[in-house]
Amino acid sequence: MDDLLTLAAGTAHVTSPLNTLIALTLIGVAPFIVILMTSFVRIIVVFSLVRQAMGTQSLPPNMVLSGLALILTFLIMSPVLTKISHDAIVPYNHGKISQHQMLDRAVQPLEHFMMRQTRAKDIAMFMKIGRLPYQPRRQPPLVALVPSFVVGELRSAFTIGFALYLPFLAIDLAVASILMALGMMMLSPPIVSLPCKLLLFVMVDGWTLLCGGLASSFR
Repeated sequence: MDDLLTLAAGTAHVTSPLNTLIALTLIGVAPFIVILMTSFVRIIVVFSLVRQAMGTQSLPPNMVLSGLALILTFLIMSPVLTKISHDAIVPYNHGKISQHQMLDRAVQPLEHFMMRQTRAKDIAMFMKIGRLPYQPRRQPPLVALVPSFVVGELRSAFTIGFALYLPFLAIDLAVASILMALGMMMLSPPIVSLPCKLLLFVMVDGWTLLCGGLASSFR
């Protein structure tokens, strides 16, 4: 964080219009990078699926889930951010590398992280869509790597969400069967199953297990 502040302070004193334009562009695409090139996609999708499975509608609020997902993303990506700071930001602040070299070095750790989570099949498909020559042993361009990574993250998120959905679905079915057997047709099953699902989730320390499981799911 200190290195980022130093870089921002150094950029403020640059008088070149091109450097100012590049700095503003980086600030503008920062949310895009956080969402599509980090672990944020998988985490926020799983959180949303768990909330729907519990049937709590808008609880926890979107702001709480997004904030927790963002913090967990920074924790998971901390080795990558440390490498970016060491290899790109610090040398650039000391004038050892140019701005172009700094950007190249900053992207490399993100590329390595995305490659570990991405299937070669997805990369080949997007390379084919872009009519780009695909060589399995070479690093694919970002224009194909980023969508391949996002598709893989969505696949992983839905797989995890499906596994987490089953216990809550079993509770819903059990409650509905019990109410039908008792002849309580007028009582809505979600009203009874919601406390049961909340109690189960709290008893197993669900949020802690969920965060820990998501963090360990990244290679």
